[in-house]
Amino acid sequence: MDDHGGRVRGVDYGDAWTYESIVGAIPGVTLSKSAAVAVQLVLFEAAVLVLAAVYGLWDAAAFGTVAVAVAGVGSAVMLHVSDRIRALGAPEPYRGLLFGSRFEVVLGLLAFLVFVTHLFVYDPRQGGQPLVEALFGVDPPLAAVYLALLIGWDVCYRIGTGWWASVVAVWRSYRYRGSFTPAEANAYSRVDAWNVAFAAAQLSLVPFVGDRPVLVVALLGHVAAVTIATGLSVLLLRSKGETLTRT
Repeated sequence: MDDHGGRVRGVDYGDAWTYESIVGAIPGVTLSKSAAVAVQLVLFEAAVLVLAAVYGLWDAAAFGTVAVAVAGVGSAVMLHVSDRIRALGAPEPYRGLLFGSRFEVVLGLLAFLVFVTHLFVYDPRQGGQPLVEALFGVDPPLAAVYLALLIGWDVCYRIGTGWWASVVAVWRSYRYRGSFTPAEANAYSRVDAWNVAFAAAQLSLVPFVGDRPVLVVALLGHVAAVTIATGLSVLLLRSKGETLTRT
């Protein structure tokens, strides 16, 4: 678990996101949470700019820069959410389901596989210029495609985390709605709202795929699903809080 200085180290691997566990497990490295996010942003953005300069892929670099920023925002949100949940002393079954199941990795992988299938199978069959070709040319540099897929995985993993956090939040709010005080219900509502904030940040990717209806619908559908699930979670928490107030 994180120490009082907000450092990603000594992580309890059953009580943290996979992302936190990986950062905390790097031998000989102790980073503050802000530093961990900053390192992620700097390394990925440096790679994007270097490859853009080497291969002249400046249009692709703009897309890459926004995707790197989205992944960075996702990392910051994940760290903040996990901190708040642990600070609130959330029920162990909820924490175990949210962190210990690692199901966010499964959902992230499914999202990534859909993304890759769209890029290399569905998109080329549509008759227009495939997205990979539009970004990297007819003979895409291997290093650039590798980096694009790595960043794509980074974003998809965080999308999977958002899905899982919102679904588990609904379960938590229903299962424990008779256990939280109004103040605790409000605190959990604020935590849940961060899922919506991160989903909204992903809309910054829409202008780059505006001519790819499937990707646009996927992004908008994701934001809508997270928003609806979070709204349901908050409604359950508030209804519980009103009941406690009356009693």
